Amino acid sequence: MSRLVYSAIASLDGYVVDADGSFAWAAPDAEMHQAVNDAERSTGTYLLGRRMYEVLSVWDTMDGEEPEIRDYAQIWRAADKVVYSTTLDRVTTARTRLERRFDPAEVRRLADGAERDVSIGGPTLAAHALRAGVVDELHLYLHPVLVGGGTAALPETVRLDLRLTTERRFASGAVHLGYDVRREASPPG
Repeated sequence: MSRLVYSAIASLDGYVVDADGSFAWAAPDAEMHQAVNDAERSTGTYLLGRRMYEVLSVWDTMDGEEPEIRDYAQIWRAADKVVYSTTLDRVTTARTRLERRFDPAEVRRLADGAERDVSIGGPTLAAHALRAGVVDELHLYLHPVLVGGGTAALPETVRLDLRLTTERRFASGAVHLGYDVRREASPPG
């Protein structure tokens, strides 16, 4: 069964971009990039907000010399993409469609019916899915830096019980923490 997965590269204090809108401090080294690639390899569909789509759309044409760059470009190109935006006029990448409204129930049906995992990207879009309780897994790649503010990786006012499933320390001092979302067992009927 496929899962709805939210992954974010963030500062240790929990931001995906700093107060100036920069995420240069979050560039993964080759070791972390390969780990992200390995985690993303099971993804068949990316759900993205407009800003995340605009950042990631370069992978549609990017070809790098580094093997981890070429690897991720292939992962990106092989997956379907759904962009949720009320302001974007059109999408410009292959295998991509534009949706004007985010419907958590429809996203849950998509994930439940998919053959491969569905990834939800961007903290704003992911916040809607986290609040609706439709996310199955969270993966945080935390860099050893405090940026003091910006866009938070995780939304405020959301309570989820999580179970740690994976942890990894990288030579750079960054860490990966993977969690399953614990669901309350349904009461006997």
